[in-house]
Amino acid sequence: MNDETMREYYAQRAQHLEQVYKRPERQADLQEMQERICELLSGHKVLEIACGTGYWTEKFAPHAASVYATDINQSMLDVALTKSYPEGKTSFGLVDLYALPEATEQQYSACFAGFFWSHVKREEQAALLTKLSKSAGKGSLLVLIDNNYIEGISTPVARTDAEGNTYQFRIRQDGERVGILKNFPTDSALRKKFGPLVRDIRIVRNEHYWLLTCLLK
Repeated sequence: MNDETMREYYAQRAQHLEQVYKRPERQADLQEMQERICELLSGHKVLEIACGTGYWTEKFAPHAASVYATDINQSMLDVALTKSYPEGKTSFGLVDLYALPEATEQQYSACFAGFFWSHVKREEQAALLTKLSKSAGKGSLLVLIDNNYIEGISTPVARTDAEGNTYQFRIRQDGERVGILKNFPTDSALRKKFGPLVRDIRIVRNEHYWLLTCLLK
């Protein structure tokens, strides 16, 4: 599996990606996380990375001061742009996050990424945090949400590589089976990885999701 494979997989899935949010057993957990995210980002100037179909953008944008939501896939942004956002304070960009420029002074006060951290290789996570600090600005609030692994419910882990990254088999829209990077870090693993690069780490978990907040150094 490489980054291009994952990019193509999600580009194909754009029209169907939000089906996962309709699963009945996840509704209470989703509502809890939505309320937490909206409260956390209230009043902030938010840089969103990997915004996908805009599912989370639409939820928190009414509470934020402004939102610049980015994604690398135009097919994702095409779906995101069909949604409703507060007029004049939400914009979108087709951007590779690694190509994001450094933030100007007070350009952003928060950075949000939903269900993206699990697709970052363990050996690349520290460099990504450094990049986010530059793109969102030192001192900005970082908010991440992602999946817990639930035995018997989550897609089984198909393999683990030498670096400890785990992969799942997914079926593309054309029927081809591909391996997709999907990590499920523990609280201790998150704290160990984030510790040297951020401050004030807080982690909340319910049955299906985890939420991490911290301040970028």
